[in-house]
Amino acid sequence: MEWQDETLVVRFEEKTAPLPGRVSGTVRIHPIALAEQSFVIDTQGRHRWAPVAPIARAEVDIRRPEGTRWTGLAYVDSNFGDEPLEDGFTGWSWSRATTRRRTVVTYDSVRRDGTRDLIQHSFGADGRSEPIEPLAVARLPRTLWGMERSVRVDPGTSPKLARTLEDTPFYARSQLSGQYLGEEAHGVHEALSLDRFRTRLVQFMLPYRMRRVLP
Repeated sequence: MEWQDETLVVRFEEKTAPLPGRVSGTVRIHPIALAEQSFVIDTQGRHRWAPVAPIARAEVDIRRPEGTRWTGLAYVDSNFGDEPLEDGFTGWSWSRATTRRRTVVTYDSVRRDGTRDLIQHSFGADGRSEPIEPLAVARLPRTLWGMERSVRVDPGTSPKLARTLEDTPFYARSQLSGQYLGEEAHGVHEALSLDRFRTRLVQFMLPYRMRRVLP
């Protein structure tokens, strides 16, 4: 993963599971708007979140298992801190939805001490960002692993689940649509349970799903 001029280039070469195989290709992300602001999301200043490129365009080139290409909207952000996420949080609910003029991001995290932090921001194509009025909490159906999915949308409206992209014991990523700032938008939602992540059973299962890179 590297920046080439103003383009973020991601090259990947991965093994598939449960059937052995290869997935390889390149993703080029062209930011339309870059955000310079980062947010402290805990009370001790140990964790930060940065919406690097809240509005971007992606070019995807998959070489294996068969050649295919497409382009579409993209989004890049980053979490970074001085301790493991599971030490600072029990979990969070996050979503990103893009309207005709802006991207709306909601980040509802629950800290390990029981307090909450809610970020609700809109990002324009001109790079400007601003907090928005609190959205209303709505519920999507639980996942097959029983993960709760709470989503924030305009008050008086309901989100629609398009499909579940990833369903694990501690994490779910979903494609959805909903109303944001009076506009219909399509987006992505994730639900994370760090309490589940740190259990012995999940830690035992992780090596079978995630490749480990040793120093």
